[in-house]
Amino acid sequence: MNDVILSATGLGKTYYLENETIDVLEGIDLEVSKGSFVVILGPSGSGKSTLLHIISGLDRPTAGRVVFDSTDITAHDDQRLSQIRNKKMGFVFQFHHLLAEFTCLENVALPALVNGIAPLEAYGRAQDLLDKFNIGDKKNRLPDEISGGERQRVAIARSMINDPLIVFADEPTGNLDEANTRKLLEVFGGLRSEGRTVVLVTHSLDIAGVGTHVYRLKERRLYAL
Repeated sequence: MNDVILSATGLGKTYYLENETIDVLEGIDLEVSKGSFVVILGPSGSGKSTLLHIISGLDRPTAGRVVFDSTDITAHDDQRLSQIRNKKMGFVFQFHHLLAEFTCLENVALPALVNGIAPLEAYGRAQDLLDKFNIGDKKNRLPDEISGGERQRVAIARSMINDPLIVFADEPTGNLDEANTRKLLEVFGGLRSEGRTVVLVTHSLDIAGVGTHVYRLKERRLYAL
């Protein structure tokens, strides 16, 4: 049985500007197995966020292809990609991107509501996830009424609401202090222990410890550590 949930083959990304050409990624191959926790390390500007965006269908490669859940997502149009992302993928970013006018509970429930889940079930799922990440008591607060670490936990809860096949995280601790980084690492460690499939990019060596597979992006290419 093939347990590969995502595979990238020969990925390249080039930006064509008016007076120059910038090669960001070149010849990248990556396989992500179900239940693995992949960490991709690289300094700022190395292209790791670009790579994450390409393998999750948020951006398109200049070369190569990405197969997710047995489907070549590089062959789909934007509308189909949006459907795949909402139903099968979860996202956590450096900036939480919570909706300021919605409560924490509403923010977490929103992707389920968009996905056609009945409100009673969607809000029930949202409450369960907030409780799981120890922020259930903040359900009626607005995002600017809770701490940065709590906002990131709300964002992780939101990413899990549709029970995705994979969660992509882009520098999720980038704006957090040491204490909140530690708490968030515990959350990601919990996802790993549950057998969740996660791909996380970061510049922090500390986060590499939660990964089952660790790679370094250097000079446009990806190397296993």
